[in-house]
Amino acid sequence: MKIARNVAEVLDEHVTLELESIDRLFLNLYVPILQTEGGIAWYWRHHRGYQFASSSLMGVMTESFVRRIESFAQREGIDLVTFRKGQRKEDIAHEYLERFTVDEGVLFSGKAQEKASVVRTERRTNPRTGQSYAWLAKSTCPVNHYYFYCVDRDFGLFFIKFCSYFPYNARLCCNGHEYLKRQLTRHGIAFEALDNSIVSCAAPKRMQKLADALDEKKLDALVRKWFRRLPHPFPASDRAADLRYDVSILQAEFALTQVFDRPLTGRVFFEQVIRENLDLGRPDRVQLIFDRRVNRSTAGRFRTRVITEGVVPSLYIDYKSSRIKQYHKEGRALRTETTINNAYDFRIGKRLHNLPRLRKVGFQANRRLLRVQRISHDCSIGEEAFQNIVRPAWHDGQYAAGLRFGDPRVLALLAAIVSFRLLPRGFANRDLREYVAPLLNLPVAQLTQGKMTYDLRRLRLHGLIDRICGTHRYRVTEEGFRTAFFFTRAYGRLLRPGLSVLGPRDPPLPAPIRTALNHAEEAIAKNWQSAA
Repeated sequence: MKIARNVAEVLDEHVTLELESIDRLFLNLYVPILQTEGGIAWYWRHHRGYQFASSSLMGVMTESFVRRIESFAQREGIDLVTFRKGQRKEDIAHEYLERFTVDEGVLFSGKAQEKASVVRTERRTNPRTGQSYAWLAKSTCPVNHYYFYCVDRDFGLFFIKFCSYFPYNARLCCNGHEYLKRQLTRHGIAFEALDNSIVSCAAPKRMQKLADALDEKKLDALVRKWFRRLPHPFPASDRAADLRYDVSILQAEFALTQVFDRPLTGRVFFEQVIRENLDLGRPDRVQLIFDRRVNRSTAGRFRTRVITEGVVPSLYIDYKSSRIKQYHKEGRALRTETTINNAYDFRIGKRLHNLPRLRKVGFQANRRLLRVQRISHDCSIGEEAFQNIVRPAWHDGQYAAGLRFGDPRVLALLAAIVSFRLLPRGFANRDLREYVAPLLNLPVAQLTQGKMTYDLRRLRLHGLIDRICGTHRYRVTEEGFRTAFFFTRAYGRLLRPGLSVLGPRDPPLPAPIRTALNHAEEAIAKNWQSAA
């Protein structure tokens, strides 16, 4: 049984299904003009024709709305549940869902007391005349909220929550994965569900297209459809006057699910990644993941958290009011999930038509996190591989000196390996001598057979070459060719040209890296002098 060694190998060779999809969406539903005290005053005085805007008028309207909710529940034959404090509403919803037998409808209605922003009338006194007058002022207080848990033919289970106090703001919560499951069923595509995701599918490409098709138009249609079916807090005359609910994005989750071929693969991968990425919450790492510039004036808390529930760890990375969560989902898949709690964190508006831009930000953040993890994890593995080459090696009790990077003799040996890779019969001691001697500017006779035997032994014990069984000839291993190719090219095309630019003398032509280092040295010297 082969266990993947690094992140790249896990993601490239052990992922059987990959899915990008919107996950949970919390949408704000509100009448825009009624979100300010001035707009509310206009509503009551100019639109409804009252002389003053008063809390008593709002109370009458609330009582009418509550009566419509109660009569709706009685007419539809649904339960009106009073939620207890600390009770999980989702658990109750799934109990009703198990008994639900039709494609679409209302499961039940629920009532809970929660804090909300409301507008009240208060008495104020004119400091010059001493006369009192009524004034609208915003405040926060606990009021009843009415939940409608429903099943939609296209979206599955969702809920709409109305505040029972003026201006009756509401929220809608739906799930993109539930939408996707419904679409797969409607198109006759076989799939296996994994809690809040999908673990296998007969047509993965079609599934991804269906997930991508969930857009702002479908969400707006969902809102309008159920507003027509559920009790509405505003009379028909208001809606005819274009006092309609608008939709904005309160919270959006964008998920990348990567299903592994075996649970062990994902477990090993995730534990290693967590150990090596505890610094991902640092500002310099966060700006790589979210593609946002972070400096001292950037508001927010930047941190990495590892939270363990039972034996399953989860990795959390915060950026302002948004975050990325990564965890091993039910032992089957790696789940990377970006939650955007405030679209303004990315200079994007909150209105629903901005969903495509938020989708791009969320999915790109997931991918960038995996790239950062891949680089950091692969660097630690690369350091181990580098040290295995340059340090002395012991193999079956045999000692071999290290192949020091930059040593002329080692570079000549590695260049020979690159050249001998395609020889069908391999190479012998004499072939190596005749190739290496000119590279060292030495006569062939000066490189004795014993010296070449010593070098062949070093190459063999470090795994760069193998002896062909029953002969005194050798062939280059795949790992040996890759190592030799990288070492020689890195020295010839990166190290030597780079040091020629960074050396004590200025290069004949301008070099960006030399210019940048000169600026850095000047800044360091300036700060040092000012501190002294």
